[in-house]
Amino acid sequence: MSHAFDRRLAEGPLLCDGAMGTQLYARGVALDACFDVLNLHQPALVQSVHAEYVAAGADLIETNTFGANRFKLAAHGAAGDVREINRRGARLARDVRESTGRDVLVLGSIGPLGRYLAPLGTVSEEEATVAFREQAEALLEGGVDAFVAETFSDLTEIAIAVRAIRAVTDLPIVAQMAFTDDASTFTGRSAPAVARALRELGVQALGANCSVGSSTLFEVLEQMVPEAGGLPLAIQPNAGLPSRVGERLMYLSSPGYMAEFAGRMIDGGARIVGGCCGTTPAHIVAMRQVLDRRRAVPRVTAAPVTRARPREAGEAIGLRTAAEPTLLARRLAAGDFVVTVELDPPRGHTVEKLVQGAKLLKERGVEIVDINDGSLGRVRMAVLSTALLIRDATGLDVNMHFTCRDRNLMGIQADLLGAHALDIRNILAMTGDPPRAGDYVNATAVFDVDAIGLLEVIRRMNEGQDATGNGIGEPTSFVVGAALDPGSSDPGREAERAHRKVAAGATWLQTQPVYDLATLEGFLERCGPLGVPVLVGVLPLHSFRHAEFLHNEVPGITIPDAVRARLREAGDGALAAGIAMAQELVREIRRCHAGAYLMPSFGRFEVVAEVLDAIR
Repeated sequence: MSHAFDRRLAEGPLLCDGAMGTQLYARGVALDACFDVLNLHQPALVQSVHAEYVAAGADLIETNTFGANRFKLAAHGAAGDVREINRRGARLARDVRESTGRDVLVLGSIGPLGRYLAPLGTVSEEEATVAFREQAEALLEGGVDAFVAETFSDLTEIAIAVRAIRAVTDLPIVAQMAFTDDASTFTGRSAPAVARALRELGVQALGANCSVGSSTLFEVLEQMVPEAGGLPLAIQPNAGLPSRVGERLMYLSSPGYMAEFAGRMIDGGARIVGGCCGTTPAHIVAMRQVLDRRRAVPRVTAAPVTRARPREAGEAIGLRTAAEPTLLARRLAAGDFVVTVELDPPRGHTVEKLVQGAKLLKERGVEIVDINDGSLGRVRMAVLSTALLIRDATGLDVNMHFTCRDRNLMGIQADLLGAHALDIRNILAMTGDPPRAGDYVNATAVFDVDAIGLLEVIRRMNEGQDATGNGIGEPTSFVVGAALDPGSSDPGREAERAHRKVAAGATWLQTQPVYDLATLEGFLERCGPLGVPVLVGVLPLHSFRHAEFLHNEVPGITIPDAVRARLREAGDGALAAGIAMAQELVREIRRCHAGAYLMPSFGRFEVVAEVLDAIR
């Protein structure tokens, strides 16, 4: 049987709507509220979002039911309202369509259960099937035109969801998985493997949404097309990666940027485009204009895209006395130009590649390395383990990043005491990226304290007390710094926090990547005297595409137009141009700041090694 969705899709590419939660939050709904129950209690608010997306030009609008399953609703005491919430969600969207008179189709949105399936979790396949079927039946009663199973990270779970929907209706189903920034699912399944698996489920369209921005999902699209078996592809990225501002998540990608990628996605084989978290009606308006210019363009089939030792025995740990300063502390106190290089912990359990990279850097004169802690909410080896392995294998001094996301107040203090006992005493205190930025969107963030609270905890430990004032015996001797974002969208707040960090005990500040020292100088002038050294972040650019991705999708990074233009003009020589610009920047930094904090991209330690030639 042919359905309206199938007929519309056969006529040409379709534009889906954008984020529902982002718009509800912008209308004053609390971030931790249950958006789905608003279908019952504030229906006009939900309909106002639908109406804006219809007015923006969307062909498809999704019901406000993404989390309306019995497991997620139970956390809000609404498990008994599953059917009514879903029925009302569908009817609210239908009523908006009828009131506008536009030929818009309503997709019933079904997301993951928010609980892990057995054996990792406790939800059995039978329980999951009942929950998905319950939701699908109610959406069907509400009158949806098709279904979208979206933002799944587990192929097993999405297969259960699709089978549950198919058990109650023959309406079309769009199946979308979430991917990490390396174009694989959090369980390590590649985009081609996902396309093959979804194709076998008998869905009418397949693709990807959420988690990452346009650039990464464009790569996912390219890899899926050859494996999709001719099925339509649906791609709905986030508006870049989220940045945490207080309790709010801010998204960076502009309407123009997302619209440009929407056009490229259509040219590359997508039949449905739209947006997920952070996407607004303004983004959909821009995408509508691009799609209208491409109307009636036949689908193009893209070609497949090819992308481009155990730990060494170290000497036994020799603990210093508490009074002896670390190498980093000595360099800062002496006014030496400090150079430190960031190392990301491995995704697996071996540090061989990282050790070899660290040794290369040491040969180039590097004495201090930074070890990241769960950057962007990605799962990697624990930061303390990585720091110990790198230090013992290379002899380098380690500055360990330490975040508040994954540890409660007790865990923070326990890990700090353990680090000190193992003579890891340089700490960069950071709040940490929210889980929603990474692979485990359902993981619970702790955030008992933020970076300023963490600094206060360390200050008290250095005075011989825990966070509640109880004695811990001999005081610790941590040397602690803090992060600084000179390109913050709220510079006043960032300046105020910088002073609070210094007051709480930060003895140096370390910036996000900087590409224009004038921006940094303007920010520091606004701050007024901080009284501590500043290490300036330098992240060498590899290509124009790399620069565009960082500028448009990664929080805290702004790359001037002139820098991106220089990379575009360099063409195949963009990497050399990026290294040259980084060298120029390091020379400028050396003249007016305490040090440089170099960040390799893509594990390319040799690129940073070339940049280091600028300070020899």
